[in-house]
Amino acid sequence: MRILSGVQSSGKLHLGNYFGMMRPALQLQEKGDAYLFIANYHALTSVHDSEKLRQDTLDVALDFLACGLDPERTVFFRQSDVPEVHELAWLLSTITPMGLLERCHSYKDKTAKGIAANHALFAYPVLMASDILIYQSNIVPVGRDQKQHLEVTRDIAIKFNNEFGEIFTLPEAYIPSEVAVVPGVDGQKMSKSYGNTINLFGSPKETKTAIMKKIVTDSTPLEDPKDPDSCNVFALYKLFANEEQRAEMEANYRGSNYGYGHAKKALLNIFNESFAPFREKREELSNNLDYVEEVLQKGAEKARATATLTLDKARSAVGL
Repeated sequence: MRILSGVQSSGKLHLGNYFGMMRPALQLQEKGDAYLFIANYHALTSVHDSEKLRQDTLDVALDFLACGLDPERTVFFRQSDVPEVHELAWLLSTITPMGLLERCHSYKDKTAKGIAANHALFAYPVLMASDILIYQSNIVPVGRDQKQHLEVTRDIAIKFNNEFGEIFTLPEAYIPSEVAVVPGVDGQKMSKSYGNTINLFGSPKETKTAIMKKIVTDSTPLEDPKDPDSCNVFALYKLFANEEQRAEMEANYRGSNYGYGHAKKALLNIFNESFAPFREKREELSNNLDYVEEVLQKGAEKARATATLTLDKARSAVGL
């Protein structure tokens, strides 16, 4: 079973990335042939500062290695170190209907939020399909917002296979239901695009400000019971908490004299406790960047070997 994941290097990684994609991918690295890439080609849809892109790409590498990625079990690489993915994307583009891309919610949502429309943003699902199909991926951990893109990938693969023969494996999405959508500090989906994130490795001051001051709550008085199921703080807390901790906080909400400030402090504490070992590991890696680069280069060599096999089949099938 080949497992494929990718994450954009378009800014600091946040809790939505961690629970929606990173942690599921890290858990799956023990259950199959895992490939994980830093999607710096995709990041170019929004990042046009070369130094920022390089730094963001390095930060993603540090974050994943700090959070438990094992390069002996996972092929870890930069997307841009596998140029074959772009040639395959062009081949896939030739059979991708415009209507399929026009129906993609992500493009509509981003442009509605004021993000500038460009061809790369519109054609994002085709490059994503190439990322997945070129490694003959079986399982793709994604957030619920990416489920449609996985369906588009399957549609493109089926159409290509029908046109030119059985070239591609049809991938399946892996979406843990309990973390399908991680809420941001404003209650909508946590996203760098929306500026509503809690960064994984922000400074202690940044983390405290994001949790204690930015998470939106209602105006229910301290002494009144509160509904945990409608609260952003509880939604984030239960991602970290065990069953006993969840039950305790839920009881606190439904009781009295438990305010949102108490809940936010509990969230801040459990966040800091959970990420303390990762912070220590990241500091070690930051002082050994040669090792990080070696991991990425070795991963790219393995990824290109696999990608070349698939691309050669696709080229031959279309007559190149």
